[in-house]
Amino acid sequence: MTEQPKQRFRIGLIINPLAGLGGQAALKGSDNVAAQALAMGVKPLAIERVRKALEVVLPHAERIEFMVAPGAMGAELVAGMGFEHQVVGSLSDGVTSAQDTMRLAEELVTQGVDLLLFAGGDGTARDICSSVPAGQLALGIPAGVKIHSGVYAVNPRAAGELVSLLVCGELVRLGEAEVRDIDEEAFRQGRVRTRHFGELAIPEEGRFVQQVKQGGRETETLVLDDIAGWLQEEDADIGWIMGPGSTNLGLLEAMGLEGTLLGVDVLRDGQLLAVDATEQTLWELLQNGGEWRILVTAIGGQGHILGRGNQQISPRVVRAVGTDNLLVVATKTKLKTLAGRPFLLDSGDAELDQELTGLRRVLSGYREEMLYPASWRA
Repeated sequence: MTEQPKQRFRIGLIINPLAGLGGQAALKGSDNVAAQALAMGVKPLAIERVRKALEVVLPHAERIEFMVAPGAMGAELVAGMGFEHQVVGSLSDGVTSAQDTMRLAEELVTQGVDLLLFAGGDGTARDICSSVPAGQLALGIPAGVKIHSGVYAVNPRAAGELVSLLVCGELVRLGEAEVRDIDEEAFRQGRVRTRHFGELAIPEEGRFVQQVKQGGRETETLVLDDIAGWLQEEDADIGWIMGPGSTNLGLLEAMGLEGTLLGVDVLRDGQLLAVDATEQTLWELLQNGGEWRILVTAIGGQGHILGRGNQQISPRVVRAVGTDNLLVVATKTKLKTLAGRPFLLDSGDAELDQELTGLRRVLSGYREEMLYPASWRA
């Protein structure tokens, strides 16, 4: 009796190759600004983030059949990695677009994929959500600037591990997660406006999938005043790279400085050296020498301290400052929203994320520090 070939797990793959371009350029997103970011010398990173996810899956390649979007949207990567694959559809001329994503998602689903794997940010998730039928299993590899939706893995490697569980037939809980997107024009003006677009069916494992972002300004003004006072008493020669977020903005306001809610600001000796700085600006400032600290805050509900909206603080910037000088500021109320989950690291550099894994110093009050765990995985 002839042995029947084993059924392969069919994965549809779509990459938004322009995702994340606006991060290092401090453009608060990538929608409609890709050309501007490229002109500023920003290098696309989305494909490399997908590569990191697929490297985890590579040992199971014989169990997988990829159905992929053409060219830079999928085919080039999987072909180079040696995965068996079929190319589905075609690309329009010129730069890839949201229309390409939506059309190709529809075409891939018609091929009967078991999982639609996509890489991008909230805009890409919105395009996928609008194009696939209810119940189609999907999972996002985070590659965008702003990721408020709950359909993304906490980082590329976590996406790869979750896909591996599915491919190997492990028991994986399925559920639905919110797709949200933000008004980028309002975002660039310092106003956060998100809206609900729908849900996607996702493989739901708490260690691997991020929570929906919680917005809103911290109200613990007195605590921020205390921390601000502490920072002002520190050595005037220390330079501070202040990540985005309501907590750090509150600290700057307590010092009488006009910072940015959504950008990276640079402070030394009570004066702002740069407002809404790009990654290149940070790098150039660091070349002047001196002692530096990076102060980031955790995204409420999710816990990311690197890789969500603060890509200006790149791996080379972190290394130049020193991993021991990456500090977190968070009130106790904000820490409680994490419900014991660690801070999450998704810098785009796996080695750096591993170096940063462990207990991080958290500024939580006047000369009050706590230790809280950070990890590349939840």
